[in-house]
Amino acid sequence: MTAEEPRGLRVGIEIHQQLDTREKLFCGCPTTLREEEPDYTLTRMLKPTYSEMGSMDKAALFEWSKRMTFRYQGYRDTVCLVELDEEPPHNLNPEAISIALTVAALLKMTPADEIHVMRKLVIDGSNTTGFQRTAKVAFGGWIMDGDQRIGISSLCIEEDAARKIEGDGATYRLDRLGIPLIEITTAPDMRSGGQAERVALSIGRVLKATGRMKRGLGTIRQDLNISIEGGARVEVKGVQELGLISEVVRLEAARQSALLRIRDELGRRKVRQAGPPQDITDIAPAGSKVVRKAVESGGRVMAAVLPGFSGILGTELQPGRRFGTELSDRAKAAGGVGGIFHTDELPAYGITGEDVRRMRERLEADAGDCIIFVAAAAEKAERAVTAAVERAYEALRGVPSEVRAANPDGTTRFMRPMPGSARMYPETDVPSIVVDSALLREVSSNLPELLDAKADRYSKEYGLSRDLASLIAESPYASAFERLVRDDGLPAPSVAATYEYTFKMLRREGVDVESLDEELIGEVLRRVFRGGAGKEAVPEVLRWLASNRGKSVDDAFGALSLGAVDSSVLQEKVAEVVGRNMELVLREGERAIKPLMGDLMEAYRGKVDGKVIFGMLRDEINRALNKCGH
Repeated sequence: MTAEEPRGLRVGIEIHQQLDTREKLFCGCPTTLREEEPDYTLTRMLKPTYSEMGSMDKAALFEWSKRMTFRYQGYRDTVCLVELDEEPPHNLNPEAISIALTVAALLKMTPADEIHVMRKLVIDGSNTTGFQRTAKVAFGGWIMDGDQRIGISSLCIEEDAARKIEGDGATYRLDRLGIPLIEITTAPDMRSGGQAERVALSIGRVLKATGRMKRGLGTIRQDLNISIEGGARVEVKGVQELGLISEVVRLEAARQSALLRIRDELGRRKVRQAGPPQDITDIAPAGSKVVRKAVESGGRVMAAVLPGFSGILGTELQPGRRFGTELSDRAKAAGGVGGIFHTDELPAYGITGEDVRRMRERLEADAGDCIIFVAAAAEKAERAVTAAVERAYEALRGVPSEVRAANPDGTTRFMRPMPGSARMYPETDVPSIVVDSALLREVSSNLPELLDAKADRYSKEYGLSRDLASLIAESPYASAFERLVRDDGLPAPSVAATYEYTFKMLRREGVDVESLDEELIGEVLRRVFRGGAGKEAVPEVLRWLASNRGKSVDDAFGALSLGAVDSSVLQEKVAEVVGRNMELVLREGERAIKPLMGDLMEAYRGKVDGKVIFGMLRDEINRALNKCGH
């Protein structure tokens, strides 16, 4: 345990990965995202429902309290009544089930005897139904981190959410809704952020080995469950980058430690309960633009006293985030306001010391108390202050168990309360799937090769260096590489280097190599490595094809003046270069090859393999030396 890792730190991971299937999980719609403008928009309001036991999930109630109206965008050529929640879901996609069982087998999990679909109540607008469909496929596996076995608690298959449109929290696009994804949940067995990062990477490598996962931004998402001794389980959602996991764990553990210190300090102060929100619009600080604008538009200023909280709201929990920020997050989420003011940060923002004195006098608050207030429409302001007060008094218990969102810098912000069991209930429209021995035999007989084993094989069979073998084994082009080497007899090091090193160079230049058809890339490599041009031509041809969509390899070779060079013409050119530089040849012998190669490659780069030119040049120099008696 380091100084940055508080006592009792425990971390669990939830990995959500989209599956690369042809159809969605409960309908026949394609699983591709679209960028063109949508054809239609529909509007929905969502509300929570009671569970089978008659209770209502508090996270769903929290979302419903916002009274949000959601807009959903779609396309006419893929209009689907399942996506629109106007038709019952179809049966579970068997392709997705097969992939999920494959992953379960690789993680040494026990498959469920029967796969039952459940509804998970979610009314944040990310779906049209008010719930997400999910089904447990397997449980009880593990993955190794060095000598430690990390438990895998469950593997579920579920439908992905609708795609939120950037900059508009109430508009979603339906192209992503229903894409199959698997959710892998580990036990809270990790004891540091670094270990959580390693385990996430290891699970990601298992998923990649199947060759059946979607690639690209947003196709994989990591959530973290973090707690420390004396704290509580907090779920941090949306950790997009693997390299951010360590920082999120470190900063969340630091936040929980600071909250425990606040709990202890409030206990020593013996704080009293706050009174109800009060309207102080008549003494509103006129110097604040925010307050003045709200009042002039018909809003109110609502305030509450937090007895004994003076100085607490200014306590830093994470870089740039104080305890007052926690209260502000709650107020924003509950009331839809821009934030709160509190006396731990005043005078400031146009609010004077005299303004603070008047508020303390009106609210009968002494120097040891903290005042919070909000300027907004009356109902919003009262709801926001009430939520902020509730969050303040949760500090008496320490760390609230809640769902938080990861910020780009690794800090976190409040999203919603932690959901409970009341949000789950059976999906009666989808029949269950019996996982029988025949299905399991089919899966076990087609298990993919794990990446480390594949890299070892590439090193032994194809003579690749360990580094290059590891890179191409993890590459999405691994199958294409094997076909070109095994079926077409192309040189393995050159093909692997193209996919890993040449492609990396082109991406840095801004060339969209991912848009090139796999077969088109293969045709380029076959043409070049079979002697149709020098290997230096590969990046030139790929650049040209990426900029000239729909054109052929023949078009590229013609436009770039590439193709086979007559050997007799090449031989004459080599002899001419050697003859022109005889003084250098006589003085340096074969060492003259290197400087003379420059002249020849300038004329033939990309048209003739450099090895061919090198061999001709060496032979010509030796003939010249023999004629001169050297």
